[in-house]
Amino acid sequence: MKIALYGRKIERSHLDNYDKLYSKLIQMGIEVLIHHELVEETNKFDQLTLPHWESYKGYKDLDESVDFLISIGGDGTFLNTILMIRDLNIPVIGINTGRLGFLSNTPISEIEQALERLESKEYTIEERNMLSLSSSGDLFGEDNIALNEVSILKRDSASMITIHVELNGDHLNSYWTDGIIISTSTGSTAYSLSCGGPILMPGSGNFVITPIAPHNLNVRPIVIDDNSKLTLRVESRSDKSLVALDSRSVELMNDEILTLQKADFTLSVVHFKDNNFIQSLRHKLNWGLDKRNS
Repeated sequence: MKIALYGRKIERSHLDNYDKLYSKLIQMGIEVLIHHELVEETNKFDQLTLPHWESYKGYKDLDESVDFLISIGGDGTFLNTILMIRDLNIPVIGINTGRLGFLSNTPISEIEQALERLESKEYTIEERNMLSLSSSGDLFGEDNIALNEVSILKRDSASMITIHVELNGDHLNSYWTDGIIISTSTGSTAYSLSCGGPILMPGSGNFVITPIAPHNLNVRPIVIDDNSKLTLRVESRSDKSLVALDSRSVELMNDEILTLQKADFTLSVVHFKDNNFIQSLRHKLNWGLDKRNS
């Protein structure tokens, strides 16, 4: 088995867990590639001994011979893995060292058990659709994919912006708003949810368009088929607004035309028996919490 490790920061409180992880990987005879930022973090601590593993920097250093990629951190770290994997179809396991951990839903304290479950094939793999953005200015280059959402946001607090949206060539609406979120089913429990959007089950085959603080109170989130094609154009009193793919953002000029559609490839997410989507809803978001159910 061949595993790629990805992480950006090691907290001192998790040193014992990282020590167990490295030792377990050696004990199991697993071939390991380790991200260069995680190498730098490991070398900061005398307590950790870095095995003689090959390091990698990004997508071009990986290939389909990698069986799994383990993301160690929070959901932000997990989101960054899509740029490492892209179309390589490497399944991702999220090990949580943060707080909520909706995507990274396996506690770091269970890292050794997680490796054993991978070896014994006690897991399921879920395919998650992503969004792809294209623009006349090639705003994000090759990094034009998002797992959670694409957001368009005003840059200042002076006035709202107007976002003209076409759905499959037909005018859908002109949103007078602070911004708009186009969310995947994965991202429906993230930014979109905090703005009043619905929760979508993974694999439901839908996207959500959620306005942020709309001026028209009769404008509400709408669920669309994920095979749809969206075209967006922004009007603003200022020359620029912002467009974000997950946590990555760039300036957006008023004359820029954005096209959004489902990416040509999916992200494979590993789930263990006790860490599926429904259980995450109940335990992470307190879904259905009611004293009458206890």
